[in-house]
Amino acid sequence: MRIEAMIAAERRELADLLDGLTAEQWEAPTLCTGWRVREVAAHMSMGFRYSLARTAAELVRAGGSIHRMTDRCARRDAAAASTAELAHFLRHHAEHPWKPPVGGLASALAHDVVHGLDITVALGLDRRVPEDRVRLLLGKVTLRSARFFGADLRGVELRADDLDWSFGSGTPLTGAGQDLLLVAFGRRLRPGRLQGERHHRFVAG
Repeated sequence: MRIEAMIAAERRELADLLDGLTAEQWEAPTLCTGWRVREVAAHMSMGFRYSLARTAAELVRAGGSIHRMTDRCARRDAAAASTAELAHFLRHHAEHPWKPPVGGLASALAHDVVHGLDITVALGLDRRVPEDRVRLLLGKVTLRSARFFGADLRGVELRADDLDWSFGSGTPLTGAGQDLLLVAFGRRLRPGRLQGERHHRFVAG
């Protein structure tokens, strides 16, 4: 499957999932520190809804901090839109060609998959991202990309227990491929999802 088709399918599937959430689930925290489900959903569609000029203006307002900008926009947009609208933004723009500033289409897919997992893992929903998408993204993991997202993978070997994939060298850290993808993107998971002697630094405390 072409990566564009993977992206479109991921967005539509996540929109369907969002449509099925309860009011309480929309207000629940996610793996993105400080963001509820509604902030993550709002952030996921920001690239579709903001022009380049508007994005630049928001970045200036945030003093040049991309993190401050995205946080401010996610909170504002989450408060302004209904939950139905937040799901619709993803579905309506399933084939939108937006890509992050670096990384191309693979980064666009990673943006959707990882933020989708930020929601489903935090809510305890058993959504399995299709293996072809997980494999593609795991194949893009590097020490440099992990550091960018705040994950220190030095001295650790990531080993997927549900597909044939490993990365790095050192003390084994074992788990589902999609959970290891979250680790590589700087997320901390609840106890029990990972196995390994040094897994404590990847677990939410």
